[in-house]
Amino acid sequence: MPDEGPKIGKIGIDVFDAFLRHRLGRPDPSVIVGPRTGIDAAVIDLGGDRVLIIAEDPIFTVPGLPQDLFGWYTVHIGASDIAVMGVDPQYMTYSLLLPPGTDDRDLFTIVDGIHTAARDLGIAIVGGHTGYYPGIAAPTVGGVTVFAVSERDAFITPAGARPGDAIILTKGPAIEAAGILSVVREAELLASIDEPVVRKAQALCREMSVVKDARIAMRAGDVTAMHDATEGGVIGGLFEIADASGVGMNVDESLFVYPEEVREVCGALGIDPVMAIAEGSLLITADPSSSDHIIRSLRQEGIASSVIGTVTPDPLERTLVRLNGNSVPIAVPARDPFWPAFFAGLKG
Repeated sequence: MPDEGPKIGKIGIDVFDAFLRHRLGRPDPSVIVGPRTGIDAAVIDLGGDRVLIIAEDPIFTVPGLPQDLFGWYTVHIGASDIAVMGVDPQYMTYSLLLPPGTDDRDLFTIVDGIHTAARDLGIAIVGGHTGYYPGIAAPTVGGVTVFAVSERDAFITPAGARPGDAIILTKGPAIEAAGILSVVREAELLASIDEPVVRKAQALCREMSVVKDARIAMRAGDVTAMHDATEGGVIGGLFEIADASGVGMNVDESLFVYPEEVREVCGALGIDPVMAIAEGSLLITADPSSSDHIIRSLRQEGIASSVIGTVTPDPLERTLVRLNGNSVPIAVPARDPFWPAFFAGLKG
């Protein structure tokens, strides 16, 4: 097997299943949903038909993006992992780690961005840590932890997909990849793509959230599972829902919403948008009788979406028909193509 370079991003499913999942401290019967592939939030029984839902993410800065946007997506990426459980995020903590010598204005801008985004989503910041440390090369959120308290029967998980469900994708693939890469590799892209398209791609950085998508879908009703398509892209997110739910899927790429700016940025950089990181792209499974209503509800709020396939009963039947007509297995990519493209931009 050729050397693919250093590991970047999440650990592989094989390492998680063989190692991490067997090292989770003391077993506790109050843990209803613990660490599992494809499920990014835990659920803990609080008694009295109430549960605590909790998720955590690290957040890295992107050269060229304003510091207030770093604060914005710190909150939204963390909150999205709660929203896909079908509940509203309520509380959060974060640890902001800064290089020694960071200008106070940068600190204030980042913190104000986090405060503003949390306030806009109705989230109370209840703790965390902020400090300056050697070894930190750029402002980094070592962890943003988002919480919600819910009725025990009010939440869903990505393990809830049922045979016969419709599969819906919002916004299209590679939202995060196209947004970030259009900033990091702006000069290169402007040489081959019309400037308005590059600017539209850069605006996708403000779409790297599924909180609104998930809220609308849940209000519309009959949602059985949701998952944000992060590392590994849409195809990886589909696999994680299917694997968690023990089901199969038949999906057709020609049914995707496909923003022009995503097509052009990914095409210019030679990356597969279906496999590229896609925070902002929400996968939903729902009763097929409700899919049209969900799509209409999303459209009314300015979010494009479409039915891209069907959940099937056979877990061995997981296929994606690509735009060229070829059928490929739905699986987590060995490596997200975003990362090589991202680091190539930093070197430039």
